[in-house]
Amino acid sequence: MPASPQVIPWPVWNTQMSVVRTILSPFSSFSGASPLTLLFQDCGTAILNGGAPTPDSGCSMVCSGNSSEFCGGPGHLNLYNYTGTNLPAPVTKIGGGGGSTVSPVRSGLQAGWSYNACWVDNAHGRVFQTELPDNQALTVQSCITSCSAQGFTLAGLEFGVQCFCGDNLVQGAVTAPDSDCNMACSGNTAQSCGGPSRLSVYTSTGTVIALPVPTVQTTNLPGNWKYSRCLAEPGAVRVFPYQIILTTNNTAQNCLSQCSAFGFPAAGMEFGDECWCGDVADITNNGGTTATETDCSMACSGDPLHLCGGAQRLQLYLWNGNLFTWNTPTNIGRYEYLVPGLVPPLLATVGINGKVSFLEKGGTSEFQNSTGAYELDLSLVNDFSHAWREMHVKTDVFCSGAVVLPDKAARILNVGGWSLTSTFGIRLYAPDGSPGVNGTNDWEEDPNTLQLQSGRWYPTALVMANGSVLVVGGETGSNAPANPTLEVLPRIPGGSTQIFLDWLSRTDPNNLYPFLHVLPSGLIFVGYYNEARLLDPVTFATVKVLPNIPGSVTSFLAGRTYPMEGASVLLPQRAPYTDPITILVCGGSNFGIALDNCVSIQPESANPTWVIERMPSKRVMPCMVALPDGTFMIVNGAHQGVAGFGLASDPNLSALLYDPSKPVNSRISILGNTTIARMYHSEATLLPDGRVLISGSDPQTPGLPEELRIEVYIPPYLNQGFTQPVVTIPNKDWSYGGQFQINVQLFQGQTSGMRVSLVAATSSTHGNTMGGRTIFPAFSCQGNVCTVTAPPNAKVSPPGWHQCSF
Repeated sequence: MPASPQVIPWPVWNTQMSVVRTILSPFSSFSGASPLTLLFQDCGTAILNGGAPTPDSGCSMVCSGNSSEFCGGPGHLNLYNYTGTNLPAPVTKIGGGGGSTVSPVRSGLQAGWSYNACWVDNAHGRVFQTELPDNQALTVQSCITSCSAQGFTLAGLEFGVQCFCGDNLVQGAVTAPDSDCNMACSGNTAQSCGGPSRLSVYTSTGTVIALPVPTVQTTNLPGNWKYSRCLAEPGAVRVFPYQIILTTNNTAQNCLSQCSAFGFPAAGMEFGDECWCGDVADITNNGGTTATETDCSMACSGDPLHLCGGAQRLQLYLWNGNLFTWNTPTNIGRYEYLVPGLVPPLLATVGINGKVSFLEKGGTSEFQNSTGAYELDLSLVNDFSHAWREMHVKTDVFCSGAVVLPDKAARILNVGGWSLTSTFGIRLYAPDGSPGVNGTNDWEEDPNTLQLQSGRWYPTALVMANGSVLVVGGETGSNAPANPTLEVLPRIPGGSTQIFLDWLSRTDPNNLYPFLHVLPSGLIFVGYYNEARLLDPVTFATVKVLPNIPGSVTSFLAGRTYPMEGASVLLPQRAPYTDPITILVCGGSNFGIALDNCVSIQPESANPTWVIERMPSKRVMPCMVALPDGTFMIVNGAHQGVAGFGLASDPNLSALLYDPSKPVNSRISILGNTTIARMYHSEATLLPDGRVLISGSDPQTPGLPEELRIEVYIPPYLNQGFTQPVVTIPNKDWSYGGQFQINVQLFQGQTSGMRVSLVAATSSTHGNTMGGRTIFPAFSCQGNVCTVTAPPNAKVSPPGWHQCSF
């Protein structure tokens, strides 16, 4: 419905007044429009039967043929007076109007159908909820046939040309004498088809249930909802931002439950079938005002016993208490500028040499002298000429995937790419050198010796529990057909490891860069578009289909993977590793409308269910970073759009902290803001000293640059003035379940209050931290010597390199 329907002055016709519903004598200079009918429904030369002017507010129903205009209301007419002189002579009846002997049909009807009675329409509102288009050849039989075909048990006929269907009568319907239903059917002048505000009603069950006038629902409400009042909309500006149309099932229960599930503490129902969600502040900010309770007079589309607002009137409910808490700590950390960059990187990975490896578009780079790969020495950021080492790739890594391998060299494996040969690319780099000293290794690639089994653009890679690498999805090239398969590296000699995935094929193209996680059972979680499932790690058959991932408050079709692009992480696992593991997904898009929530699930629980937590702002293309204290930073992205060149706007400059140790709906803290837009192709990754490196942004959007500057975020734990502990790890090659000694020197606090974390090495691109995992192992200390017990097996923690923090 448009924001503000109007009474329209027509040429020659003059708008006169709103009139209490009456019967007009046939065709001449007066015309009245009543709800949900044609404009010239009631015509005459005089106002009869006690019709009188009434306030315009009584004519509040929009026209069925033009929702920008009003067409009367219950028992009310918008009256127009024709001031011209060229009208034809009056006729005795219109269509099947009165003036001849008519009667209800009591025989020859469809099997099981019978006449019931003449009923009053609009005594308190329309008594049928389904109206069919006007029919100039209407008969009782044709109306019954239409209603029966749609599964209804009641049929009602009015004004000679109107047919209504339903299963009961609503709005306090009452009977009238049969003589009141005196208009002939337009298709059979011997049959009675109701009259003005009168319905000839037929039933297939032998009975008619008439429900009472609907009232406000104030009891049996979900959660802590309380009824507030009837609220007037201001007109063109709606009070609440989120509208849901529930054509047949709008109820207080359904509307309020949906609003609160997504974190909105204010809700209202309007026009019977509209549900609106928002915040309490929206009422004042957007001009909502209190209306008289009688203005909210329309029954809910899914509950005829209760009210769901009216024309530009909201049945307002408010949540009693707090649905969520966004923390605003005193210590929020801060953004800092780190170093000028050379190119806008697409992928960032911290190597075991303590340096950051960046990959950038090769042949498609905007920078003609780009070699596609660079390494940043963090110890030399104050010496720009030496901070960066030029490296080289042979094919274009544009939108590829990467992981850190579990070999002793901690080689970085990069797979896929932009087009042609590059989509088959397998590239390896063994980080070498040390802080302040350049390495000599470079990226290695030989398409003639080693390549993927099929081309992949936007794939995801995962190190599985057995140390093999799983590669899933993508497209066969730049904007080429989908590749709905997986493959395993290394390839089995003489055989293919590719498997077709029907669920990826079905959800193309909204499933690129799918989320992959190894679960403690060994099963593999995969999230794609708005779906998720668990796979067997040997056969890759589906073991369990999880509930669909919730979207936005207005749409379950919103997505979480590229191009809708949210971000996903595993929440920390803690010794003895008996608690069910939780997967967190934040941000995404409803085909251009960014999402404002995080959702989480314990996929291996008996009845896995997604839990929704509202974020302080919308965010598409976020990056999430696991911090060593078990929290997660959420940075980068936009308030609007989807991932891709030029497809998003309004950068989200704020940083958030998600703390899973706190209760649900109070886990998010608002941290600092940056001044640098980080949009499409931005990254965030944990550095060895606990800072978060933030890089990239390649949006190709007017007003937003190709971003070369590198920032870091100083998390709150580094912003307290403490001296970081000194840690020595003699043995860095751990076996599962083994115990290993670590020397720790603390400058504040005692080892009794210390925690130990293992954060897995990751590669960050497109909001996907491939390989991410956080472990809190068991440990004990004697003095400054601590003994840490490694995770028990490769399912709890797949083989790989980890950053150990205290």
